[in-house]
Amino acid sequence: MTIEEAQITVDQWIKEFGVKYFSELTNMAILTEEVGEVARIISRRYGDQSFKESDKERDLGDEMADVLWVLLCLANQTGINLTEAFEKNLLKKTNRDKERHINNPKLY
Repeated sequence: MTIEEAQITVDQWIKEFGVKYFSELTNMAILTEEVGEVARIISRRYGDQSFKESDKERDLGDEMADVLWVLLCLANQTGINLTEAFEKNLLKKTNRDKERHINNPKLY
């Protein structure tokens, strides 16, 4: 599935099952909450914190998909074509950083 197809799929799902989009502000708060859930898993799986019993079965991929879902909702609500935005962002990063990371001794 492409990013564009994902945006269309989310929009169709919202219209069929979700009644309407939550407000942009509500979705921003939900996005923050979902990113926190990803952080919680990563900090316990790869960091120094231990898992609580209730967190042991959490699925990192599912939590990342929740983040993507809400981001797609926000893009749809604000008229952002994420494919175009991502391509533009990648070009920006390439132009800005094409030599920066290669010449960073900390990365070797």
